[in-house]
Amino acid sequence: MTLIEKIIDRRKVFPPGPVRPGDGIFLRADWRFSHDYFTGMCAHIMHQAFGDDVSLERPEQIIAFQDHLVLADESYPHVKNGMVPAVRELHDAHDHFSSKYPVRSHGKLPNERGAEGICHAILAEQYALPGQVIIGTDSHTPHSGSLGCLAFGAGATDIANSWVTGLIRCRVPDTIRVECVGTLRPGVVARDIVQHLLKTDLIKKGHAIGAAFEFAGPAVEAMSIDERATLTNMVAEMGGFTGFVAPDETTLQYLRERRGFSLQLEAWMHSDPGANYKHVIRIECDTLAPLVASPGDPGNSMPVDELEEHVPVDIAFGGSCTSAKREDFDFYHEVLKWGLDHGLRVPDGTRLVLQFSTLDVREYCRSKGYLETFKAVGAEVVSPGCGACNNCGPGQTTREDQVSITSINRNFPGRSGPGKAWLASPYTVAASALAGHVTSFDALRKSTQPSPSAGAQT
Repeated sequence: MTLIEKIIDRRKVFPPGPVRPGDGIFLRADWRFSHDYFTGMCAHIMHQAFGDDVSLERPEQIIAFQDHLVLADESYPHVKNGMVPAVRELHDAHDHFSSKYPVRSHGKLPNERGAEGICHAILAEQYALPGQVIIGTDSHTPHSGSLGCLAFGAGATDIANSWVTGLIRCRVPDTIRVECVGTLRPGVVARDIVQHLLKTDLIKKGHAIGAAFEFAGPAVEAMSIDERATLTNMVAEMGGFTGFVAPDETTLQYLRERRGFSLQLEAWMHSDPGANYKHVIRIECDTLAPLVASPGDPGNSMPVDELEEHVPVDIAFGGSCTSAKREDFDFYHEVLKWGLDHGLRVPDGTRLVLQFSTLDVREYCRSKGYLETFKAVGAEVVSPGCGACNNCGPGQTTREDQVSITSINRNFPGRSGPGKAWLASPYTVAASALAGHVTSFDALRKSTQPSPSAGAQT
């Protein structure tokens, strides 16, 4: 069995019998969450189905997040189109649910703009554990699969039902194994692996829809949990059901250091050598280069240094659940500090916005001295929230002629404003911000090196 099939086997309550891909099942869910777009809708559905006096199953394992719409007051389309009152109604419905029932809540910051954090990032930082089942009202719920969970998004009706029953329905997925062999060279990160996968025929032709992605191999084993989370998070862009990495010593170290939680891995927490996979994809990581996806679709990927056109950048945005974790900010800072040391700042005509995924990440950056670098280089720093990733905060484009390069997870038309959005890793976003046009960190460094003949006498 694969690890996901083993988790399902342990959490399945109906029907009895062996776990077989394609079967419809009901699972006992551990953590169940909603965010401010959906909490009110889920509560309405729940009360319509079960009545106003319904009690919740294990309410201490239900979490209500305000993260998607917390910056609506600063969002160009929401203010321009008079949508802020409607957002307030959604927040009122969210607050009513979270105050009426004894659930956990992560809300808006009391004395400043922003929120405690984005739901997926907080789940991994504070709650998710190997072997658990985690469901939420968002397609990027597989983020927590980085810790060896079965984590997936569900609709409002299923979440409402799970609040009362503790159960979630789904189908047993086929599993696709992604073996990442070799070593990623400096400046090439998990995001580039995802961008590589997105341009493959298997993904583009829909053969991965509804599948579970197992990420494995030496390159994955060498990754931090933050980088593994980038892989599992963006399974959503591949059409997958979930993504996961088998827990290991890196997982245990993360839990000890971030959560003060001591855990022993159980013998079953891995896929068996004879497990059945729908497909096995092998990626030679030594050959990968930094990639960008041109506007319109995350699958429009190409190596940055093979881009034939010169693409000026109006806005560079570093943020989202996908790319605003601690290690992502290590990457942003590495590039921006190098730029400062070489006399570079964000040029006139380009705007760099950096938004943390959680308060923990902000405090990490503060403790490392990153905030001083960001200020000196001319970046705008924004408190946690989804922001420009769902076209609701600083970093979004406001005109069709604007171009952004962004570390968000998708660039469908309108996703982050009416302009043209290029997707890239934190390294490439930061390098492009300093250059004022789409470029890689390698290319930026080469372009600022003095000519070999500089200073020669004629």
